[in-house]
Amino acid sequence: MFILNNPYVSDFLVETIKKQGYKVLDNEISRNYFEKSELTSSEVAKTEEKFYSNSENSIDWIVENLPDSEFSKMIKISKDKALFRKMLSKIYPDYYFKELTLFELKKANSKDFKYPFVLKPCVGFLSFGVYPIKNEVEFEKVLSKIDSDIEKLKGVFPLSVVDCTNFLIEEMIEGEEFAIDAYFDGEGKATILNIFQHPFFDENDVSDRIYYSSKEIIKTYLKPFNELLDKIEKEGNYKNFPFHLELRVSQKGIIPIEINPMRFCGWCITDIAQFSWGINPYVYFMENKKPNWDDILKNANDDYFYFTIGDVPSNIDKNSIKEIKYDKYLKNISNPLDVRKIDYKTKPVFAIVFGRCADINEIKSLLALNMNEFIAVEKQ
Repeated sequence: MFILNNPYVSDFLVETIKKQGYKVLDNEISRNYFEKSELTSSEVAKTEEKFYSNSENSIDWIVENLPDSEFSKMIKISKDKALFRKMLSKIYPDYYFKELTLFELKKANSKDFKYPFVLKPCVGFLSFGVYPIKNEVEFEKVLSKIDSDIEKLKGVFPLSVVDCTNFLIEEMIEGEEFAIDAYFDGEGKATILNIFQHPFFDENDVSDRIYYSSKEIIKTYLKPFNELLDKIEKEGNYKNFPFHLELRVSQKGIIPIEINPMRFCGWCITDIAQFSWGINPYVYFMENKKPNWDDILKNANDDYFYFTIGDVPSNIDKNSIKEIKYDKYLKNISNPLDVRKIDYKTKPVFAIVFGRCADINEIKSLLALNMNEFIAVEKQ
């Protein structure tokens, strides 16, 4: 069963559903892509065993219609970063973390924490409300602006996706960041559909500007990441569960950051698996298909496949935007595989682009772009 929702539904997802004849929940969003007769009512949908959504906005439907289901329980322990961290404490007993309400956070003594750490909402999405904090001075600076930051988030996502009521403080993990699109099947066995590396511009960058994959990345991390997923499933008892897991590879080992439930890469970015490896992630999950990575990698070259997000800087008033200079922006991408223009008036981004390159320097240069250069605004 597919549940379509904002912020973005790709043509590739819709075409896959229609071609394969998968069931789709009848809601306001799905009616934009399907005839009423093609959709499934909530009453019938509640009897399904497998659910996939392009967006965590659909969590509300699961919680409301299947509150006592195992799937709902799996979502809850995954979406709440504090609960997820507590579940992992058996695997990582020495990992430092602390949960605080917003009130407790504001009243906290900055000397009471173990620096450096990361502060984030217990329920969050992308990098909204995430703050890397190295010392007491930085902690005080964050507190001074946290109310205004929270105000900016209101109305952008439902509370089931981003909720700044409770916050998680957890130790800052040094090392390279990665992400996995995968699912646990009906027996709890993990299947990895893609592995991405998530580079940052500098130590203060927490953005999701770009993720990339390659033959070498898959070969290096497929086995150790699979071994980690086996441990996570043992603690969480996940079944028939699609997810997007972010983690870091550090001197302390492989440490999960967060697991995003009910979906793979958000904004339908998981579609890149089709461009990269010939894997349709939706079909693989719904039909319990497993990639033959040996064959896939044997026929792959050394190119990098990536997606990059053209975000609207927070200092720009969206109402003042005259034009997005897409042609100028795309000159930074040598081989665009798919260009998706996004409604920047209502969303925090203006484009998502899938690309392919032979030189890692292209990816590094995209990290350094100043997005203001591609946005024309009305002069005040």
